[in-house]
This record gives sequence, C-alpha cells and structure tokens, in this order.
Amino acid sequence: MKTAIITGGTSGIGLAAAKIFLAEKYNCVLVGRSLSKFEKARAELVGNFEFIAGDVGRIYDCRKIVVRAIEKFGGVDVLVNCAGIYTEGAITGVTEKDFDEIFNTNVKGTFFMSRAVFDEITKRRGCIVNVASDAGIKGNYFCSLYAASKGAVVAFTKSLALEMASFNVRVNCVAPGDTLTPLTLNQLKNSGESVGDLEKLYPLGRIGKPEEVAEAIYFLASEKASFITGAILSVDGGLTA
Repeated sequence: MKTAIITGGTSGIGLAAAKIFLAEKYNCVLVGRSLSKFEKARAELVGNFEFIAGDVGRIYDCRKIVVRAIEKFGGVDVLVNCAGIYTEGAITGVTEKDFDEIFNTNVKGTFFMSRAVFDEITKRRGCIVNVASDAGIKGNYFCSLYAASKGAVVAFTKSLALEMASFNVRVNCVAPGDTLTPLTLNQLKNSGESVGDLEKLYPLGRIGKPEEVAEAIYFLASEKASFITGAILSVDGGLTA
C-alpha cells in the first residue's frame, strides 16, 4: 500500500485530497499545526491515516514529519505540499513579520518538505505535487506578498522537476483560483466581499470546490499522469485565461 504525506491536510483542499487518497487505498499522513482541526476532520476520514502535528516553516519539523511517516507506514510515495496561508494588502503595509510568516509556510515549507522526503521519494520513484495559486501565475491586486510566495512555488516546481527527472520522480503543481475553503471565507469576511462578488470574475461563473482541486492533485500523483512533470495545472474556472 502506498503512502502520501499531505501538509495542510486537516482542512480545505488538503482535507479534500486526503479523502481521495484514502478512497484510493493510500495510507495518509495529515500534517497540520492544530490538533483541534484534525479532531474536527477525523469524522470525515475513512481508511488508514495518521495526524502529525508540525509547522512546515521549521526545518526540524519537516524532518520529523518524514521520519514519523516512515516509522508508521514504512515509506513515502507521494508528497502533497498543500500547507499555505494567505494575506493581502498594499506593499506599504507589509512588515518583516508578515513577510517571514508567508514565506516560511508557503515557500520554505514547500522547499524543505521536498528536501526532507527527497531520499525516500527517489528510492520509491514517487512524486511531489505542490499547490500554488492563480496569483503565482499572473499576480493579483493588493496581493504582492502572497503572489510572490506562490510565484516562488511555481518556479521551484519547474526547477525541482528537472532535478528529479533522472530519478524517475515527477514534480508538478496545481494552481487553484478562489476555492470555497475556510481560507477563502476568512478572506471574504475580512474584505467585506461575498462569494457572489468573486464569482463574477470567473468565466465559468463560480468559484471552485475543494474536491475539484483535490481531484487534480490526485490525477498528477497517479499513473495516469506518468508522462507529466514540471507542469503547472490551472484549476481556476478560466480565470487565468
């Protein structure tokens, strides 16, 4: 049985991905900072899974997560770097603390989780799927810090795909648009906008569902995507088109 580590796996897109991997008979390691979020999500999960508390912005935690996953399930075949945080606002309001918080989770976490799992993934010829954003492709107004972090994930994905190709390891990325997750709902609450306001921006007339992004993640991790690496798959209802 294969094993997947999913960071940010206790809510939103990460939790939706965990449900799909579990349904496909994977062992799943859900990584998050909040035990209470996991306890809330537990009832929605069916299969072999383990929660490992950790902050992917800390290199020690990245190593710990991989070691414990191997101890529990005997190996790691798939890494899904889904942990992420969002912020928006003018560059003049961004503090060093804001910068470090966003980049530690979105970039450093993605980078060092991939580094921590490198030996295991190459040994088992597994794959890595990162989660970026439409903002990492085209930029968003009043979103320079977040867009920069997700743009880094896009560039990292392409570079790591080239580096790992000789090991027969694939590295890909999904770039979701706005998706109906707790992160998006919190964003709307802070901005005073509604879901309907966002939907007007999308050619398909709505925002995404976590399950739709999760299906794209699973596809990229599956054998159906065996000749795909270094790809950035937009799951955004036509927004970046």
